[in-house]
Amino acid sequence: MVGMTNEMGLKDSESVNGKRVTKIPKDGIHDFMRSIIASDPEAQDLKEPFFVLDLGVVKNLMDKWTHNLPTIQPFYAVKCNPDPSFVAYLASLGANFDCASKAEIEQVLSHGVSPEQIIFANPCKPESHIRFAAKVGVKRTTFDSVFEVEKIKRCHPECELIIRIKAPDFESARCPLGAKYGALPHEVEPLLRAAQDAGVAVVGVSFHVGSGATDWRAYHSALAAAAEVFKTAARLGLPKMRVLNVGGGFTAGPQFEDAAEAVKFAIQAYFQDETDLEIIAEPGRFFAEWPFTLVANVIGKRIRGELREYYINDGIYGSLNCILNDHAVVTMQPLDLENDHDLEMKTTMTYPSTVFGPTCDALDTVARDYQLTEMEVGDWLVFTKLGAYSSACGANFNGFKGVGISTHLVHSEHC
Repeated sequence: MVGMTNEMGLKDSESVNGKRVTKIPKDGIHDFMRSIIASDPEAQDLKEPFFVLDLGVVKNLMDKWTHNLPTIQPFYAVKCNPDPSFVAYLASLGANFDCASKAEIEQVLSHGVSPEQIIFANPCKPESHIRFAAKVGVKRTTFDSVFEVEKIKRCHPECELIIRIKAPDFESARCPLGAKYGALPHEVEPLLRAAQDAGVAVVGVSFHVGSGATDWRAYHSALAAAAEVFKTAARLGLPKMRVLNVGGGFTAGPQFEDAAEAVKFAIQAYFQDETDLEIIAEPGRFFAEWPFTLVANVIGKRIRGELREYYINDGIYGSLNCILNDHAVVTMQPLDLENDHDLEMKTTMTYPSTVFGPTCDALDTVARDYQLTEMEVGDWLVFTKLGAYSSACGANFNGFKGVGISTHLVHSEHC
């Protein structure tokens, strides 16, 4: 659990979740990586991969969200990256949380988060998980089927329901979700009637345009559809809806400002007459992707003409599973252990390179035809912006460690 925070979101003792936080300059992360490799016996002897989590980036992203979407409360989607220190630090910043299971709810509550700051945002939940939510006081959840209404009535009748609708498909999302979740337009009225008949309250509407969306028209169309649900509920005589959940799909970077403007414009267009409306969102990758950097070791090499082939000790079955599961395009660069800038100038020649993971499966290929400078066995390769759906989805296939890779905490200075 994180204690009282100062203006940087850190405890005076400079630790988060019991782990030491090292303050570094804004561009000091490579120096920190070199210090870890030089000082950590495990890094020296075993050369295990490790993550660096920059809490300064997290704080900067929270400020960016507040500046661009001041009226929308973010509920971080824990599934994107449940790293304990990351979740603890977000809790220290006052974040809310989107949880999809009993385990995620337990984790968030362990950091002193109030149950009122949690939405159980899984439209299809095991009954035991629903009963647990009732026990600990988590009172909001999403649904998109009559059968979920029946489960809620049995297991958590005091729960407030948020109907999840299918967002119009613009095929721009990195990971579309509409095939699995979301009520279709003709299903909305029967679902609202079912909840009304069951005596459980429907307090709002949610949608998700898909993880990593890039076409901002999706938000406009989804908010238009959500407004129609508000009208349908009013026509059926349901109590006035008061929650609008715009879901996730947000990505950090310049595109975030475009998405934020699209969301604000559509809310003004379709919900300007709704008073006392609580607007929330479920960002995952927006907060998780940029703060995490992976450092992996080169354990093998092969040369075939101009082609360089390298083997590293993390891969598709570990932290880099996001290449397959999340359609991620990774960026990587060798880490200069000596920090010799003169040497860097002399070794700028690059070669087409293939990077393999450590397992015996040929599918375990991280990149092909990637331009890299010459590396040797024992060198280190750095992967930036690797926090979204990476370590969260790893496995220990073939006996190689893909789960529980160590994470070191830093806090860089940001303007």
